[in-house]
Amino acid sequence: MAEGIFAAEIVAECRRRGLLAGAYALRRPRTATFLRRLARDLTEQRKAPRVLVRRGVALLREEPAVLARQTGLGAEAARAREVLRRVAALLPGHPRQH
Repeated sequence: MAEGIFAAEIVAECRRRGLLAGAYALRRPRTATFLRRLARDLTEQRKAPRVLVRRGVALLREEPAVLARQTGLGAEAARAREVLRRVAALLPGHPRQH
């Protein structure tokens, strides 16, 4: 399992080696992501609030391009619940396992 913004970099190679069970890029409401990130960063006092808001807005605007890049590298855009459902189905003894 790999996670993070660069995880999609290894999708093609994992697929080529037969090691890939699934590759997903989380698709979340951008505003919710912005607010969660801002709340976390303000709580942790990472930088001045003005800087955090500016950075958050920039990331909010970049998110569609990031998701497009991830899917271009082979990840499937999916909501968190769908990813959790699919991963659970891979676990031994799960009722939907094939």
